[in-house]
Amino acid sequence: MEDLMGLLRIHVQRGVNLAVRDVVSSDPYVVVRMGKQKLKTRVIKKNINPEWNDDLTLSIADPSLPVKLAVYDKDTFSFDDKMGDAEFEIGPFIEAVKMHLEGLPSGTVIKKIQPSRQNCLSEDSCIIWSNDKVVQNMFLRLRNVESGEVELQLQWIHVPGSRGL
Repeated sequence: MEDLMGLLRIHVQRGVNLAVRDVVSSDPYVVVRMGKQKLKTRVIKKNINPEWNDDLTLSIADPSLPVKLAVYDKDTFSFDDKMGDAEFEIGPFIEAVKMHLEGLPSGTVIKKIQPSRQNCLSEDSCIIWSNDKVVQNMFLRLRNVESGEVELQLQWIHVPGSRGL
C-alpha cells in the first residue's frame, strides 16, 4: 500500500474498423497490461466495431511504466488471434492530476497531446477538467495489424491511505 499512488480507471469505450480474423468478422476483446498487472474486457461476438464500455482499473505505483493494450479475437478451438496492439504513457495525465484544478469550468482543456512517431495516438488526445475530475480521451491506432483503433478514457481515483501524487 505504501508504494501505491492511486488507481487509474481505463474506460475501454469501443473499437473501430478492427481486423477480420474469422470468416467475415471477429469476436474481439482487449487486454490491458502495466508491469505485472493484466486486465481484460468482455468478448463482443461477431463485431469489428465493438462497443465494450468496460472499466478496467490499474493500481499505479510507477507512473513511468507504459500501459500496453492488445486486441484479440476469441476462438473456441484454437489460440486466440492477435488483432493489433498499442501502448501509451500516463505521465502527462498524472502531471495534470497533480495540478489540483478544483474550481475550473467543466470542459476546460488542460493539455493536448498530438499524434507522433513516439505514441500510438490516431488523433489529438485532450486532457480535460470534466465534472470536477481530470479525464483524458484517446483514440489509439493499433500496430502490427492492417486496421483498427480503440477509444479509451482515463480517470484518476485517489485512494485514502496511499502515498498519493
